[in-house]
Amino acid sequence: MENYTVDEYALCTRFKSKRRKERLVKEDFEKHLIQLRKREKELWKKRKDLPLIPLENPYQKGWQRCFVLREDVVRSSEAEFYRTLLEKINTWQFSSEKSFKRKKKRKRKHVYVEKLQTVKEFSEWEWKSPKLELTEKEKVHFYKRERWCSNFKRDKIHYVFNEPWRYILRVSPYMITHTKMVDSDLESEIQLLENYIVNLDLRNKINRLIHGSSLKWSYYEKENPKETSPIKNKSLNTLYQQYLDEMI
Repeated sequence: MENYTVDEYALCTRFKSKRRKERLVKEDFEKHLIQLRKREKELWKKRKDLPLIPLENPYQKGWQRCFVLREDVVRSSEAEFYRTLLEKINTWQFSSEKSFKRKKKRKRKHVYVEKLQTVKEFSEWEWKSPKLELTEKEKVHFYKRERWCSNFKRDKIHYVFNEPWRYILRVSPYMITHTKMVDSDLESEIQLLENYIVNLDLRNKINRLIHGSSLKWSYYEKENPKETSPIKNKSLNTLYQQYLDEMI
């Protein structure tokens, strides 16, 4: 009778080898992390879809600034055309100061300069996209312009509105009239799931499984509570090894 090793004997029987057991446990652990991510997205979507509730006492929170038609353009025969175009290219800015000034360092001194605001410009990709809402008549009022992009280190093409004088900026109070509904049970479940992921330091592992990289966004860069206590601190490898031993 021949002598067989444990692995060879496992191949001839229905018993799983040690290597296969470890692989199955690892796959089960990764499936568990993927389910955590799916559940987290479902909870976020539920919170996002909660309705708005009108406030009994609306209050002002800073100022808002946007473009409106000039008075002479409003009285012209093409007022409706430029009003429709403005709905597609209008921009908004918000500020705590009515002057809409920002701090800027100039000659080793901090000075306040007014924020620049223009109507919307379209990139080359947006201009060629079939989802662009502009009509052919509206496209005639734009011209192509090359501008240096410091991020890509090259000139990029933009399509700019050629008659900005038809619109002027108007400042108005920014009023808060509605607030988001708060579901205490939903918030409790979201916080419970987030605490589980943060305490066990599973965020980078989940991102590597879903996206292929850790993706350390600032939203996820939170201090692990267990890192403050060396006695309670356990790495992911230690937790996974314990999980592996229990399953095997």
